[in-house]
Amino acid sequence: MNRKVEAIEVIRRLEQEYPGAKIALEFSDPLELLVATVLSAQCTDEMVNKVTASLFRKYRTADDYANADLEQFEREIRSTGFYRSKARNIIGAARLMVADFGAQVPATMAELITLPGVARKTANIVLYNGYGVTHGIAVDTHVRRLSRRLGLSQNNDPNKIEQDLMKQVPKAKWGHFSYLLIEHGRAVCQARKPKCDVCLLSDICPSAFKV
Repeated sequence: MNRKVEAIEVIRRLEQEYPGAKIALEFSDPLELLVATVLSAQCTDEMVNKVTASLFRKYRTADDYANADLEQFEREIRSTGFYRSKARNIIGAARLMVADFGAQVPATMAELITLPGVARKTANIVLYNGYGVTHGIAVDTHVRRLSRRLGLSQNNDPNKIEQDLMKQVPKAKWGHFSYLLIEHGRAVCQARKPKCDVCLLSDICPSAFKV
């Protein structure tokens, strides 16, 4: 089975297994999504949603974030980890949005990646979930791990993995593909002890029973 055919079969099976696969972060607009996604680095979605429940009531616009007190903001997001860099990036991104993008979250990849703390993964998440734009495939730790185990990529670098996947996954599925792998990565194909004996992909996975 070549990689493209395998990718399509992986999608078919995972869509049947996880029909409700979608982003777990809670948000109501692209700005909230951007903030939540930056906060989600090295942090669980559950913790991020807990923090943003109060954060989003206080900060409603890019101007609000741009004018935030750095030390106070650090305290408010501390439980998400790496809070100092996240606070600097979010406030810095907001200031750039106010200065260059009419206080709005940019809607293109080229513009989004100019914001502090925003690389392709975050930009892909914002574009797909915030604007309905399919530009690429968001590669997080689950997508990276499963893509390698399934033989869809031999690379370690997320950008190279994304390029490999984009050649094999139909473009119409790019945005959704990440969430299918995330669901399966959490439920079955876990990092330390994958449950190959109950995996619905074991017969087409080159890593089954070998990890």
